Amino acid sequence: QDYYGKELQKSEDLKTNACTTSARPLPQVVRDALERVHEEVVARYYGCGLVIPECLSSCWILDLGSGSGRDCYLLSQLVGEQGHVTGIDMTEGQVEVAKKHIAYHMDKFGYQKPNVEFIHGYMEKLGDAGLADESYDIVISNCVINLAPDKRAVLQEAFRVLKPGGEMYFSDIYASQRLSESVQRHRVLWGECLAGALYWRDLYSIAEEVGFSPPCLVTASPITIGNKELESIVGDCRFVSATFRLFKVPGGRQVRPGQVIYNGGIMGHERELVFDANFTFKEGEVVDVDAEMAAILQSSRFAEEFLIQAGRANATALQSCC
Repeated sequence: QDYYGKELQKSEDLKTNACTTSARPLPQVVRDALERVHEEVVARYYGCGLVIPECLSSCWILDLGSGSGRDCYLLSQLVGEQGHVTGIDMTEGQVEVAKKHIAYHMDKFGYQKPNVEFIHGYMEKLGDAGLADESYDIVISNCVINLAPDKRAVLQEAFRVLKPGGEMYFSDIYASQRLSESVQRHRVLWGECLAGALYWRDLYSIAEEVGFSPPCLVTASPITIGNKELESIVGDCRFVSATFRLFKVPGGRQVRPGQVIYNGGIMGHERELVFDANFTFKEGEVVDVDAEMAAILQSSRFAEEFLIQAGRANATALQSCC
């Protein structure tokens, strides 16, 4: 709270390269939305990815660790006036900055009433903040879960508040090994999102324990710390910035591997939808999918965007190779 509320006043105050978004092409609609976000909100942004999933119209979204509200105000435009975005953050100063600009943004977007709200609270205890079971379509987080000592509690709470078929779409920092206690206690390394980084294999086991589908890796890029003193403390551990998507697939559904065809037309992804590192769907093109991806597409908000045909001749081969 001190680090993000007092020591860091702008992005340039960061001491490593961890909490900076890697450059990658953005859909025009996202670039346009970003330009309409207030400059103070953008100046106090700290994140390692762009957590803007697809197919957002009228969705209810929860942003864990929303900070000054940059991602919330960006998403506010993409969900539209019928959608809603809730941001929750443990740092009171950041929440105050976000709240201060609600009226400015609603006027800028031409909305009659606010479709965003900001809450001071903890992502491990969403119930204490009044967030009900199965109340959101999507949960996002941008380089914040590493700051929580209890990662399992964060994922458990996200799973609880998601509707069946809902998605957790989040970027974070991951480590190549479990970190020593001395590294975990380092104040600056913790604030810079490194000392609390999860060993990447642990994400898979925690997600399974909580009830999510296996993590789908969207993007990943190595992190250079850029600080000799801090590099010597972490030793041979390597860090990566990665974006994953997890789905709350309803239980009891027997879904087989099959073939899907993307109908096209999702805003910003009209001709091609890069779903994750393994699956890219082009409009009108037949794609073989395994049982897990078939279940995700059938149960999520993407169901109406695809023609899904189960039980093709090559289903057995697909299942075994996956």
